[in-house]
Amino acid sequence: MERISVVGSSGAGKTTLARALAERLALPYVELDALNWGPDWQEAAPEVFRQRVWAATAGDRWVCDGNYAIVRDIVLARADTLVWLDLAFGVVLGRTIRRSVSRAISREPIWNGNVESWRSLLGPKSLIWWTIRTHHGRRRRWEAWLRRPEAAHLVVVRLRSPGEVDRWLAGLD
Repeated sequence: MERISVVGSSGAGKTTLARALAERLALPYVELDALNWGPDWQEAAPEVFRQRVWAATAGDRWVCDGNYAIVRDIVLARADTLVWLDLAFGVVLGRTIRRSVSRAISREPIWNGNVESWRSLLGPKSLIWWTIRTHHGRRRRWEAWLRRPEAAHLVVVRLRSPGEVDRWLAGLD
């Protein structure tokens, strides 16, 4: 495992696992959200985002987390391992709600100075609603994508519970 892509639903623990993998395996860490979101929640233009991801994953070793379809071809063509956090809807929704509320209270900056607010927490574009709308479809799309020829080179690790994630990570020692 030299180039690892960590994917899954919002709230699945992609960032937490990717950071832990990067530290444990002494690999550079790439966070797609940080490459996509600029100050004041300005989303990068598609060509700018793709260039950033291209540069960030150009090395021989890295761990990358995120699900952006617009850069999937770049990340997964270069990856040798795909870790899919395929956790139950209730788990990811609960985590997303707790994390969003905590961030709205603490006003802790996420990427590039951005913070979650109560307005963003409750609005139609909130991460909570995003999780509700995308969780089940994302699973179907990943199952279909992994049957495609361009996925054949990947070692796929599909983890379906927090316990499986913990055991898999512990087994890397």
